[in-house]
This record gives sequence, C-alpha cells and structure tokens, in this order.
Amino acid sequence: MKTIEEINQHNVKKILSEKKIPNFFPGDVVKVGVRITEGKKERIQYFEGVCIAKKNRDLNSSFTVRKISFGEGVERTFPLYGTVIDTIKVIRSGKVRRAKLYYLRDRTGKSARIAEKIRKKIGIDIDVKPETVNEENLAPVTKEMESEPKTEAPTTTEIKKTDSTQKEPQKEASIAENEVEKKLENPTEKK
Repeated sequence: MKTIEEINQHNVKKILSEKKIPNFFPGDVVKVGVRITEGKKERIQYFEGVCIAKKNRDLNSSFTVRKISFGEGVERTFPLYGTVIDTIKVIRSGKVRRAKLYYLRDRTGKSARIAEKIRKKIGIDIDVKPETVNEENLAPVTKEMESEPKTEAPTTTEIKKTDSTQKEPQKEASIAENEVEKKLENPTEKK
C-alpha cells in the first residue's frame, strides 16, 4: 500500500519530467508566466516581482511573489507544480538572510530594495571524455624526427640572439622613437 507521501513524490517527478522549474529562493526576482483562460481563448500573462516566501511540501509546494503596481503592493501565491503556471524565469538573485520576507510589506521605495547576489562562475560545465590512444589519434612519426638528435633547451642568450635577428624593423623603429624623445626633452640642442 502506497502512502500519500509516495504518491505525491511520484506526481512531482512526473510533473518535473514534463516541464522545467528553475531553482530559486526567497529574495529572487522572478517572472512567472500564468495561463489565463478567457472564454475559449487561452493566453499567458506575466507576473514579475520579488519572491517573498517559498513553501516546500512535495505536491503542495507554493511560492508568493510581491510586486508594486501603480504604487500599490500586490502579492500573489502560486502553486509550484500547478497547471496554471506556464513558465518561471529567475531575473536576478537577491542576497537575503531569512526565509520569509514579510517585512517588505511595510517598506516602500529604496528601503524595500534587496541587494543582488553575485554568483561566481569559475568555468564552463563541459563533459570531458578521456581520449583513447590508438593509431588514428597518433601523429605520424617522420624520418626527420627519428634522425634528429635530442638536444637540450636553448639558453637565454641563444633565445635573445634569435629574437634580435627576427625583430630588426621593430628595433629600428624604437631607436627612432628614442631620438624623437631626446629632442623633445632638450629643445635647446642644435644639430
């Protein structure tokens, strides 16, 4: 015999497989797409505001969104897994220290603002598959590579010599720039 909790959890998994619900918390600014039926027509109306409360009770989960409309505070409670909700989009994350933000009801203007939580993203989530080494992956070894003797790394003086031979036009340009700078510093000098 299944208990009510098991039935609720099964229904939640079924709903989550059909539609995607983002992970959001109180203090976040969310945009909720609500299905509205007017006669035979059905449309989606968006309700954007601050999530001030969230209740996690399996199938009975709900959240409350508050917005200011024409100077008046409007709150609406939505069922998280209800058929009324089409989409939920998190606009920005708020940095708060409590679960229920009912104190926002008494505040207006700048005191009702919530600081934005900045999330650090270290990298991109990439599925890395280990590459197997086989004959197709290996670079072909040429006869020149085999016949070359293995040498040590070049010294710093050798590196400087090769760099100076490759960058002569740049060197000439820098010398000309130095001469111009000297002339600007000493305008009294004559040629």
